[in-house]
Amino acid sequence: MATSDPIRLDGLAALVTGGASGIGLATARLLAARGARVAVLDRTDEAPEAPLEHVRADVTDEAAVAAAVGDAVGRLGRLDVLVNNAGVGAQGTVEDNPSEEWRTVHSVNVLGIVHVTRAALPHLRRSEHAAIVNTCSVAATIGLPQRALYSATKGAVLSLTLAMATDHLPDGIRVNCVNPGTADTPWIGRLLDQAPDPAAERAALEARQPLGRLVSADEVAQAIAYLASPAAAATTGTVLTVDGGLESLRPRPRSS
Repeated sequence: MATSDPIRLDGLAALVTGGASGIGLATARLLAARGARVAVLDRTDEAPEAPLEHVRADVTDEAAVAAAVGDAVGRLGRLDVLVNNAGVGAQGTVEDNPSEEWRTVHSVNVLGIVHVTRAALPHLRRSEHAAIVNTCSVAATIGLPQRALYSATKGAVLSLTLAMATDHLPDGIRVNCVNPGTADTPWIGRLLDQAPDPAAERAALEARQPLGRLVSADEVAQAIAYLASPAAAATTGTVLTVDGGLESLRPRPRSS
């Protein structure tokens, strides 16, 4: 006997930052497929396909973000779900990245969430199904090599998620985050392209995953969509890890 999909968002409106590619685009498409009206906020001028709306802003520009969120709400008619997904990566030890890069990555990965959330909160407070989902990373909870700067920002995102979840309980706004492992996204593709041997580097990344493969953007989007939906009405202040077992499993090495 067929059953209806419990993770529906019919009648709800969502805003996804960094939604032009990768996890953000996969999430925007999935939310729309599950019935939500969806706007994508991204710094690119390239608009996603219909029915996704597009508003342009750099999340580091607070004034531009405020205008873009207002534009999105005007088009959608309301706002129920915010997915703070925009982010940038960085490679290196604590010695390697110059201070200016530290400021830039923090400005995107941490202050970007602050800017967008500030602009969205007045609208979310009017929703009966308000939810915020932040895209964090397993880099916040495990020590990955050559990721000092990136890990520092994602550690801040995790702590910020828990603080926001506490602060906005009286507002009826749930706040959670997802911790993807190494995901097969355009950003990872660019990193691999820069490696001396891209095929060997990809094989090494896959080998460190207990599942033996990278996480897909669609798999992370499924987790975000659940946390954003009324089906997760009792879930707040939660970190949902989608990493193929990287954080918690220590399987024996596969035999050749």
